[in-house]
Amino acid sequence: MGTENSNHANFPQRPAAPFAAASQSTSSFLSSGPVFGSEASAFAATPAGAPQATRTLLSSGPAVGSEASGFRPIQPGRSNDPSTTPPPWSYVPTPLGASQRLPAPQFFSTAQVPPPHTSPLGQPVFSQPIRTPTGHVSSPPVSLYPQQQIPTVPMGSPPQSMNHVPSGRIVSPSSLDSSFSAPRPTFQPLQSGFPGYPSKQPTAVTQPPSMQSAPFVTHQGGYGPPRPSTSGPFLAHQGGYVPPPPVAAPQAVYSREQMQHQASGPPVGSVQGLTEDFSSLSLASIPGSLDPGLDSKALPRPLDGDIEQKSFAEAYPLNCNSRYLRLTTTAIPTSQSLVSRWHLPLGAVVCPLAEAPDGEEVPVVNFATTGIIRCRRCRTYVNPYVVFTDGGRKWRCNICALLNDVPGDYFAHLDASGRRIDLNERPELTKGSVEFIAPAEYMVRPPMPPLYFFLIDVSISAVRSGMLEVVAQTIKSCLDRLPGFPRTQIGFITFDSTIHFYNIKSSLTQPQMMVVSDLDDIFVPLPDDLLVNLSESRSVVDALLDSLPSIFQDNLNVESAFGPALKAAFMVMSQLGGKLLIFQNTLPSLGVGRLRLRGDDLRVYGTDKEHALRIPEDPFYKQMAADCSKCQIAVNIYAFSDKYTDIASIGTLAKYTGGQVYYYPSFHSTIHQEKLSHELARDLTRETAWEAVMRIRCGKGVRFTSYHGNFMLRSTDLLALPAVDCDKAYAAQLSLEETLLTTQTVYFQVALLYTSSSGERRIRVHTAAAPVAADLGEMYHQADTGAIISLFSRLAIEKTLSYKLEEARSSIQHRIVKALREYRNLYAVQHRLGGRMIYPESLKFLLLYGLSLCKSVPLRGGYADAQLDDRCAAGYTMMALPVKRLLKLLYPSLVRVDEYLVKDISQSHDFNFSRLPLTAESLDSRGLYVYDDGFRFVVWFGRTLSPEIAVNLLGKDFATDFLRVTLSEHGSEMSRKLMGILKKFRETDPSYYQLPHLVRQGEQPREGFFLLANLVEDQVGGMSGYLDWVMQIHRQVQQNA
Repeated sequence: MGTENSNHANFPQRPAAPFAAASQSTSSFLSSGPVFGSEASAFAATPAGAPQATRTLLSSGPAVGSEASGFRPIQPGRSNDPSTTPPPWSYVPTPLGASQRLPAPQFFSTAQVPPPHTSPLGQPVFSQPIRTPTGHVSSPPVSLYPQQQIPTVPMGSPPQSMNHVPSGRIVSPSSLDSSFSAPRPTFQPLQSGFPGYPSKQPTAVTQPPSMQSAPFVTHQGGYGPPRPSTSGPFLAHQGGYVPPPPVAAPQAVYSREQMQHQASGPPVGSVQGLTEDFSSLSLASIPGSLDPGLDSKALPRPLDGDIEQKSFAEAYPLNCNSRYLRLTTTAIPTSQSLVSRWHLPLGAVVCPLAEAPDGEEVPVVNFATTGIIRCRRCRTYVNPYVVFTDGGRKWRCNICALLNDVPGDYFAHLDASGRRIDLNERPELTKGSVEFIAPAEYMVRPPMPPLYFFLIDVSISAVRSGMLEVVAQTIKSCLDRLPGFPRTQIGFITFDSTIHFYNIKSSLTQPQMMVVSDLDDIFVPLPDDLLVNLSESRSVVDALLDSLPSIFQDNLNVESAFGPALKAAFMVMSQLGGKLLIFQNTLPSLGVGRLRLRGDDLRVYGTDKEHALRIPEDPFYKQMAADCSKCQIAVNIYAFSDKYTDIASIGTLAKYTGGQVYYYPSFHSTIHQEKLSHELARDLTRETAWEAVMRIRCGKGVRFTSYHGNFMLRSTDLLALPAVDCDKAYAAQLSLEETLLTTQTVYFQVALLYTSSSGERRIRVHTAAAPVAADLGEMYHQADTGAIISLFSRLAIEKTLSYKLEEARSSIQHRIVKALREYRNLYAVQHRLGGRMIYPESLKFLLLYGLSLCKSVPLRGGYADAQLDDRCAAGYTMMALPVKRLLKLLYPSLVRVDEYLVKDISQSHDFNFSRLPLTAESLDSRGLYVYDDGFRFVVWFGRTLSPEIAVNLLGKDFATDFLRVTLSEHGSEMSRKLMGILKKFRETDPSYYQLPHLVRQGEQPREGFFLLANLVEDQVGGMSGYLDWVMQIHRQVQQNA
């Protein structure tokens, strides 16, 4: 994730336009999803000439259950009077648009509908529904009432451009495709239909307004049609059914907007259309053509970054901010069967110490003598979702529903609405995130001081690259900003073929170096003087850091006793714990933990032995990581080398101790000094939680079963985190413990117990609620692409440790295909999908992020596409990234800046650049572009860029090889503007430093390595481009759909 060596692999020239195969276009508009149950009835199409006495619309999705014997018509009258005649409904076929976004019909909830009365025809007639409180989803119905079998007919007349297919006749898909007279479809802008208002399209299928998302029966997306009229003209060629004047305006069903306001009804005289609650892409090509029939510019792209749904946050204002906890879907499935049909990861991404939103702070609560209020059974912390009863003397736990006593010191009376009268003075009852001061019983030992221990390689390569000098200077510049003053402790060890200890106790004027050469029986000389209080020994520490580069400037030692040095550092730190920062430049070659140059064997790729290259070769490192975690030592690895250093083995130390891996291949101080200085300084000075443990509690019936990230699992659900900060996130997968959830809401609570740098023991608590849904469509509509991709990436990277890269990539693709196929089946009967690819609006970027993930450094290609150390370092980094940072890495920003640079200074105050699609077509040879993935900048100079711009930015170096040129601020106005732009980009996310790499168009292999290989929408390295990927997914979705 750091800098790269662009000379190790060959990359293709500018990729050609993607070559896409023709899609399979099937347009069986009456096809149904699978029907389950012992009494599931078959559905037969009726010819257009059949009597129209009964005119029911087909429900989509599978019918599940033993009583799924038919569809139940619902009479939309205003009252239960069976004599009221409902208005008939008209159907007009809707032309298939290339892209549509319309709401779908929903179901009644059993909580909304009283027991039905029976009409003369045996059809239940429902009274006006009762509004369910926001956020609550009713449980499925206890029983389904048997109805008489209603024969089904096609949904109106087929379009004139389609050949009529008589009932019972088998027609091949190809003949149906050829019946479309329209030429190649084009992609149209997304359209939105709003419930309760007439659709703008001239033709639509009318139906009652859609309901609040709560199921009546398990037929997803279906609804009961009104009792049909026995008379009335059916205009086959006009596609319309003319209704007689209604007896009463139908008001039994409300739209989603109207359900939120009880006093409002549907607009007078308006008729709701059968609309589509999904987005779609028209991919049907002309028969016999290889043209996909879709303009790649119309494909959805996250050019505005990670945009979260605001509706969920508004519906649950007491929840913690999503930057702390993000669920993969905010509609929790009510049953195991729904989970099995979800196919995407079900879980959450947690970043417990994320930086608070602008203008906000996590409130700190000190209960003092009262003690922290917790449930005595499940140990949940008091939060905004607990309910106080019995006049304020008891409170009910929202996780396990136990009734707890309120301590006398915490008692407060309740007002007329049941709220505590001191509610506004209690942030723990009004805020989703809060921090409690922990009393003495939450400590196993006195709070540890912040401790920083440096283990530095001083072999010849470390000295000559300038790494030692930059590290020493950066540490010295940060000493005044280390957290925890005046309690902070510090220590140093350096190593090459021997181990060098440093006595830096405060009574000395100069540090003393002690050399230990016995690597087999390591011991620690003067153990009490190697770890000192920084404020007391500051002058000695300064003297050591000043002298380190000169002490080893003539060192010619090429060996590395890293293993013994690691054991020595552990022996020094084991009593207190802390943060161990390792600066490693050479492959460990001496003593315990020495590693061989196993390299990156081409013959191993594609075989069952491939994954062995990506796991530790020596168990020593995993054992040391376990020992460090037990002693509250977090390890951060800084690796520098232009040769193989076995990051797979060394990175294990960071993986199991909650640490990080920073990788700087081909490091040289003249080029990479700023990047190393910035990232090391942030690591040393950012606020850190020490000796922490984290647990996620959730409501009855659900639990987290697996955890993914950099940590050690101490028990089934307790994560040991020796050090945590705002740049680390953890993912967890959720499963249902019960076959059917009986609650309407599921609650989650993240609790992080830690020691602050100031010495306080604290508990940071994040609480969130999410509704339970019995509707698979609702789960997809409430999905969070960012959280899904975050879990996907962790699962795929872990899979590469046991399987081939190809299998890890295939697992992502297969799960996406299954999910989109399941979603398509929900609408296959009710809507004419034809050759369209449909997906929920919430997942419109899933395909692109999935492709980007498959092309990311840990997963891409094979032997020739990334060096082994690059893969492993990127994998360790991505396992710890928060959601927004990961999404930016997967789909970086590409902006054109030359037009801004030539503007007059009075007109160039606006930094709002439009992001461009990541494809070579976005690059103009006359332009200057900046590529930013959060870890580096690539500044691309077009071949015909104005020489004036190049000279202003680079000075006399504009014509030299960019490999030797560094971007810095010159005296020109353009240079200042460009550096200002880069500075602005860096300020949006300071966790890593983006070092600019200059690339000239056509300069290979540099252009291919830094830019062209990372344009994820293009076909590069044998992997599909975006359009081909969409077509490939679509073909697989249509198979067995």
